[in-house]
Amino acid sequence: MAIRTWTFWFRLGLAAVTAGLAASWEVGSLLTLPTPAIVAPARPPAVDLPIETGDGLLLAATYWPGRRADAPGLLLLHGNGSSRAAMRNNASWLASRGYAVLTIDFRGHGQSSSAPHSFGLHESRDAAAAFAWLKRRQRNAPVAVIGASLGGAAALLGAQGPLPADAMVLQAVYPDIRHAIRNRIAATATPAAAYLLEPLLSYQSWPRLGVGPGRLSPIAALRHYRGPVLIVGGGEDRDTPPAETRAMFRAAPGRKSLWIVPGLGHARTADISGADYKKRLLAFLRATIGDPR
Repeated sequence: MAIRTWTFWFRLGLAAVTAGLAASWEVGSLLTLPTPAIVAPARPPAVDLPIETGDGLLLAATYWPGRRADAPGLLLLHGNGSSRAAMRNNASWLASRGYAVLTIDFRGHGQSSSAPHSFGLHESRDAAAAFAWLKRRQRNAPVAVIGASLGGAAALLGAQGPLPADAMVLQAVYPDIRHAIRNRIAATATPAAAYLLEPLLSYQSWPRLGVGPGRLSPIAALRHYRGPVLIVGGGEDRDTPPAETRAMFRAAPGRKSLWIVPGLGHARTADISGADYKKRLLAFLRATIGDPR
């Protein structure tokens, strides 16, 4: 009888583990699904154009010419599940200040080639292709990157390290994928559940992406970027809490500035565009890549 009881509980536990793994895999599949979207056509002087990545995908992009042919350039990179449409207002404003501006849809986003989301790993190829395009277009003028959430991760996680940008603005960028997943689970469940369930999602990076979760670590990559950085976080961001934003700031080895914006959650920090933000951003750009006027 004892053996039968043990066998019953073993089979029940095995079934529960199998069901849990299957459910977590399904959740992972949903999180990596492409998010195509229609983006309104550019209005002159902006133009829409395609950019090809090193691995053969086509990215939808929009370019605003600068005040001069060799004006400093800005590459604006959107967040996860979004598109270049989210960057349009800031892009247009920055172009009105004389900068040349480029926005793209990451692979699997907007109007770009369909591909699974990879939380900055493969999107880094898109950032690299767009950066190289803008650098050529602006006749090797200084180019800064403004990356929101996923966009900031993509600017840092390249196979060769961070983009060789002349300056970076990182808004609501997660420090590493394990913290990012744990925070998002904890926002809807208990901290204990977050610690229990997070590995079931984080370690899917091996079968899905061919790398361990440690490879998805913007904070580790940031330690290798020597250029000036403005790091922006939200005071009420539960996905990337202020403590993690401060850790990102401490990791940056070069000239750096930190701004924790009171009252803002993750989405609003990624898409921030208020007067105070514009004032700080413009001062940072003028001090690092110059004033095109």
